[in-house]
Amino acid sequence: MKFLLMAASVRHDSCNKKLINLVAKILTKQNIEIKLLDFADFVMPLYDGNVEEKSGVPTLAKEFIALLKDHNGLIIASPEYNYTTPGTLKNLIDWVSRERPMPWVNYPIMLCSASPALVGGNRGLLNTTTALQCACNARVFPPMFSLSNAYDAFAEDDSLKDKNLEQDITKNITGFTKFVNRL
Repeated sequence: MKFLLMAASVRHDSCNKKLINLVAKILTKQNIEIKLLDFADFVMPLYDGNVEEKSGVPTLAKEFIALLKDHNGLIIASPEYNYTTPGTLKNLIDWVSRERPMPWVNYPIMLCSASPALVGGNRGLLNTTTALQCACNARVFPPMFSLSNAYDAFAEDDSLKDKNLEQDITKNITGFTKFVNRL
């Protein structure tokens, strides 16, 4: 089994990058093959139907689609911007959705977030789920993981200080692996 992982953040010291790195460590311990992507490598022009008509789907979107096809599932750690999906992630979702057949259809995705706020970014994940599941027919794994107070949540070794939370995300990851196997 092979999973793509990415933090939907381009900020260097992002809590979501720390979270996706933790996910990578957990998956590696479970002998799952991973490819950790740098979201900055997939930042492309804003979706514009005129650009699509003239030039088609951008090369970066096609590269991302090829990676999706080569992996069994995708895990995204996403920040929450103003209670919703970051524009950069929504833009990637939109461009990928323009390819035919649509690559998101039935594709298994696990969402998680890390935020300094008390709700841990889960409002943004709900909006991301709407875009991926309702509009694009992806298979978003129902239990999402939201890490609140993220600036204080990580230990020096980038594990979680609260071992119960680390057990929770490990449980989600194990559940996602079973979910992908069932699909």
